[in-house]
Amino acid sequence: MNNNYKLGITKPFPCNYLPEQEERLLIAVDENLHNRDHYGWLMQQGFRRSGDDIYRPHCVACQACKSLRVLVQEFIPSKSQKRILKRNQHFKILLSQVVKASYYPLYERYINTVHQDGSMFPASEEQFKSFTQNNITEQCYIEIWHNDVLISVAVTDDIPNALSAVYTFYDPDYKSYGLGVYSILKQIEIAAQQNRQFLYLGYQIETCSKMNYKDRYKAHQILVENQWQTVNK
Repeated sequence: MNNNYKLGITKPFPCNYLPEQEERLLIAVDENLHNRDHYGWLMQQGFRRSGDDIYRPHCVACQACKSLRVLVQEFIPSKSQKRILKRNQHFKILLSQVVKASYYPLYERYINTVHQDGSMFPASEEQFKSFTQNNITEQCYIEIWHNDVLISVAVTDDIPNALSAVYTFYDPDYKSYGLGVYSILKQIEIAAQQNRQFLYLGYQIETCSKMNYKDRYKAHQILVENQWQTVNK
C-alpha cells in the first residue's frame, strides 16, 4: 500500500487519562485514507477513529497508550468471563446495520447515570452521532435484549479481517450483569463466527483504571514500537 499520505500533528493538550501527562495526536488528514480498506490498514499501524477523525497518540514524553487487538480465533475466556457468559445466557443477541430510535434514550440514560464524572457528561445527540455515524467504514450494532427490553448496544466498526469495538452503552439497572464485559465477549464471538482475525479494543493504558481492563481478553496482541507482540497469559 502506498505510504505517501498527508498526516498532521496536534498541539499538546492535557491528557484525558493520565492527568500528569500532555497528549498529542497524529492525525490522518489525507481524505484518501478515509475509507474502509485504508482505515483497516491504519488500524494495523495503531490508529483509531473518533467520528470522522483518524488518529494515533504521538506524545512527546509518554508511550503509555498501547493499541490492543484480540486474536479471536485463539481466544479462551477466563473463569470470570465464563461466569458472565453463563449468567447472561438468557439474554438475546441481535445485530442491526442501522441506528434505531431506541438507542439514544438508552445512551442518554447510561451517560447521565453511570458517567456523571466523565467528559461525555451530559449526554448529547451530537456526541452520540459522532461514534454511531461516520463516513469512513460501515458499522454494526450488537444489541442485547432481556425479553422485549433493549438493555445494551455495542457500536462496532466493520473493517477488513477484523471488527473494532467503538463504544458500548447499557441500561444502568443491569450494571451488575457485567454488560461491558459481556458485550466484548459477544463481539469476539461474532468476529470469530465471521472468520475475522481480530477484534480491536482501542488503547490499553496500564496505569489508568478506566483503560487497563482490555488485556484480560487472551490471546491478544499489543503494538510496541510498531511491532505487534502476542500475549497468551
